[in-house]
Amino acid sequence: MKFTKMHGLGNDYVYVNCLEETVENPSELARFVSDRHFGIGSDGLILIRPSEKADFQMDMYNADGSQAEMCGNGIRCVGKYVYDYGLTDKTEITIDTLAGIKNLKLTVENGKVSLIRVNMGSPILSSRQIPVLWEGETAVNIPVEIRGRQYHMTCVSMGNPHAVVFMDNVKELDIERIGPFFEMHPIFPKRTNTEFVEVLDRNTVNMRVWERGSGETLACGTGTCATVVACVLNNKTENDVTVHLLGGDLHIFWDREANQIYMTGPAEVVFDGELY
Repeated sequence: MKFTKMHGLGNDYVYVNCLEETVENPSELARFVSDRHFGIGSDGLILIRPSEKADFQMDMYNADGSQAEMCGNGIRCVGKYVYDYGLTDKTEITIDTLAGIKNLKLTVENGKVSLIRVNMGSPILSSRQIPVLWEGETAVNIPVEIRGRQYHMTCVSMGNPHAVVFMDNVKELDIERIGPFFEMHPIFPKRTNTEFVEVLDRNTVNMRVWERGSGETLACGTGTCATVVACVLNNKTENDVTVHLLGGDLHIFWDREANQIYMTGPAEVVFDGELY
């Protein structure tokens, strides 16, 4: 089986072109390829499939084998893959995901995609739809107890659930200690991704992320979108924000009038390989 390892700001996945390859058990394959000692090493597995509703379909699996709805960094890499590897010559494409169809605009330089802008759609704020077990219709700045300490979080879905927690000095956060407790908290029936956010000014934030099923990653596209929504809802930033991640920067713009979120960032090929 041929594969390509790619990353978006260090959020790395193994990509398989399922227009040409067949994957019988993606959950098992995801666990194998993600292992950084005995496998290829990645945050998960992404399959590029044909679609009857869009130009392509993206199926995503976390490092633990669980299937996820969407990945912002992953979908940018899909956009780069299908253009750079000759599956399309269009610079505006649609990708079908479990979180709906996403529209991508590709910036091409010297025959290769250098930057991808993704319309990530509308944020979901309904507690029931996120889902988070909270009696209010929305879950903005609500309390949650983690390891005996109370935090406040704002919950948003970008097709997958997120809990955004504001704090100072996120660089010093012991994310390994508290991340799993957010992810597995009973208030989240489908578990959650958690963003720990430090606001620098009205247009800039620092963010670290604990991803559901993968642990801390260097970047999370849907998480940056959820973060900017939470920032605006809590009046901490404007709706046009640069998010500094461990792997680099993403630019997020929430068009409040159209209620659409646009994410712009790079994608890179690491190497091609083959499993026997």
